[in-house]
Amino acid sequence: MGLVKNSRDGRARQLRLFQAESEPASPLDNGSLGFSDPAFASNKALPVHRWVPWIAGFSSGFVRTALKSYLAGPGSVLDPFAGVGTTLVEAILFGHQAIGFEINPYAAFACRVKVTACEVPVDRVYGEASRFQAFYDDRVPSGYVPKRVPPAGFKTGAPFYSPEVLRKVLTVLDFIDTVEDPAPQGLFRLAFASTMVRYSNYSYGPSLGRRASAGKEEIRDFPVGQVILSKLMEMAEDIAWLQANLPEREVNARVINDSFFQYPSCVVPGSVDLIVTSPPYLNNYHYNRNTRPHLYWLGYAERPQDLARLEQANFGKFWQTVRDKAQMDLTFSLPGTDIEDRLQEVRALHPEKGAYGGHGWANYAVAYFNDCYRFAQGIHHVLRGGGTALMVIGNSILQGILIPTDQYFGRIAESVGLELVRIDIPRATRVGNSIIQSDVRVAKAQEAHQLYEAVVELKKS
Repeated sequence: MGLVKNSRDGRARQLRLFQAESEPASPLDNGSLGFSDPAFASNKALPVHRWVPWIAGFSSGFVRTALKSYLAGPGSVLDPFAGVGTTLVEAILFGHQAIGFEINPYAAFACRVKVTACEVPVDRVYGEASRFQAFYDDRVPSGYVPKRVPPAGFKTGAPFYSPEVLRKVLTVLDFIDTVEDPAPQGLFRLAFASTMVRYSNYSYGPSLGRRASAGKEEIRDFPVGQVILSKLMEMAEDIAWLQANLPEREVNARVINDSFFQYPSCVVPGSVDLIVTSPPYLNNYHYNRNTRPHLYWLGYAERPQDLARLEQANFGKFWQTVRDKAQMDLTFSLPGTDIEDRLQEVRALHPEKGAYGGHGWANYAVAYFNDCYRFAQGIHHVLRGGGTALMVIGNSILQGILIPTDQYFGRIAESVGLELVRIDIPRATRVGNSIIQSDVRVAKAQEAHQLYEAVVELKKS
């Protein structure tokens, strides 16, 4: 494959600093932050952030601006829904203490690899990469029969990998089993996991589905080893960049693979200076199911019950887990808002469809807002006096009814004693699917029903 030598020869070249790193924050006239579009797409070309593709999240530039605007010196930064670690990586780059909760084991693993990568000697990564190249180039052409086997509990409607791709994947996993040092092994595991769907017969659109169903050809063969080695070279280059650009203080980052609702036993009350996060939207996007290949192939799941446990603990639950339950009600009151009326409006729709009608979707929305209330209580518990929380959140459309999630969340936060500073809408048009009627795309909604993305700014007095 020859990639290791080329990357080693060029590794003295440092990646340039993040595009917006030296750009000042853009305050509004009232002294608060002027938020830019927080969309995740810009992360795809940036050091460390580019390691793992993710369906949702916000940009590193958004986090960077928040850190500069709200923290005058080193502080404690928390992301209760850390995803693949955008907030945590930016926090350590600016010398802050970083804490992240992430319930999905694959995403938590990616976070942990990213925030500890600066401790891995780059030469060790190149050494293991050279060993991998020799191992792979020797075995794949020779008809090598791998020792590894596919995870027994991982079932798909069609073969996830073609026979030839599967043999190459299992050969890669055989090599990873020979890497004794946990740090380089973690990089190899992440290099595989972050590319594994690319050479499968499935793809994202945005949910995981068969390539054939999306009109794409199935993949019969693929240069699996070359793709993984290229990802490793990218990682090695970024680790060198990290080591050259981190502040001269010890990295302090903690990734908690659990629900944020475990905060009482994990975070000291009043110890967090800034929260930057994006909770799951009210759109029923199933993060656990859409990372099912990663969870099984990395050994985090062995049977469907393992995923069911994650679903039950997930923020807001999922429509599938609450649609058949008896009527669910809000556990809090929110005077002066129409939240109860709007939820009842959803519930009254299409009673003939049973759980698939308004009743099921109303239960889903109720479960979501009940968790928003618990979440707001958690924010109040962990923030210090004067601390700020920034929530990137989108509105939703349920059965054709607009749900202003950002506004309701702001009022919920006020009800637990937080100050709602403002709600900013930096992204007035959000493209994608929403739950309009379960099979209707956003473009078919009424013109007045526009999806947008908001930043809810809260403060603890």
